[in-house]
Amino acid sequence: MTPATPSPAAPLEVTDEDNAATAKLGSPKGAESRSPGRLAWTRFKRDRTGVISAFVVIFFFVVGVLAPLIAKVYGKDPYTTYGMNTPGLLNEFNFPIKANGGISSDFWFGIEPQLGRDVFTFLLYGIRNSLLIATAAALLTTLLGVIVGITAGYLGGKTDYLVGRVIDILLAFPQTLFFIAFWPVVVGIFVSPEENTPVWLTVTSLIVVMTAFGWASIARLLRGEVLALREREFVEAAKITGASPARIIFKELLPNLWTPILIQATLLLPAYVTAEAGLAFVGVGLSDPTPDWGVMIQFGAKYYQDDITFMLFPGLSMVIFVVAFNLLGDSVRDALDPKTKR
Repeated sequence: MTPATPSPAAPLEVTDEDNAATAKLGSPKGAESRSPGRLAWTRFKRDRTGVISAFVVIFFFVVGVLAPLIAKVYGKDPYTTYGMNTPGLLNEFNFPIKANGGISSDFWFGIEPQLGRDVFTFLLYGIRNSLLIATAAALLTTLLGVIVGITAGYLGGKTDYLVGRVIDILLAFPQTLFFIAFWPVVVGIFVSPEENTPVWLTVTSLIVVMTAFGWASIARLLRGEVLALREREFVEAAKITGASPARIIFKELLPNLWTPILIQATLLLPAYVTAEAGLAFVGVGLSDPTPDWGVMIQFGAKYYQDDITFMLFPGLSMVIFVVAFNLLGDSVRDALDPKTKR
């Protein structure tokens, strides 16, 4: 009998610790635990920083999804002007009478100056809206980047040259300035200057603009990976056997590209969270009274000299989420590719 040939798709590197862990198992389960996915999961579970970061990220997403339920149990909403409706909450200058922004048992994070809206529920809905926009934009950007990058790298020739020039042009311009410049153009196509822009249109426009100018980096990375992979023996063998381009891409190329795809996706989401908050801060994107991280920071910046409480909660929560997601991305990268272990 001739020995079995190795699988065309290069497996993840197996470390000595992985071999020691899998050696304790029986033959069927031991063989299953040596799969790349199980080895990556084992490495990830050993990384305490990655596990803690994952719990923090999951906590934020759960809070965002359950924001309406939490607000209902809490008994307040982000739109009611409690300070104006209830005497004794704001002074003659429309600032909270109680210290630290009016924090009390009734208002856990205090109330806003001027209008007296509840900061806690405003933050809950702000997290919900910011994560919704950032997640949708990151998923669409990754999908578009994967499609364009793999197509350009696999087809090569004039297609690759044309896509490469488009990518170079997009990467040459600062994205934030493009967001600021093109978002009003996109909105102006659908809404006249005399009308108020619907929230759904604002959200859709932000996602479209972020996706349109964000796919270039991941497409360029995957294009380079595909250019190297398409010359490998297993791809040539698939072509000789008459496999269609779709089968080669999905069966031969994609299994070797999941690591860079996942890593790039984990980098995109926190970048889009900060980008969306920055746009709201400068007045582009979501605006008051729609809850948003950037809207809260913009509002808090007006009063931080009098009371930093109004900027503390949204700023601190956003920093915690972004740092946790970046650490999670590093842990996922180390788990998928042991050669990059810190």
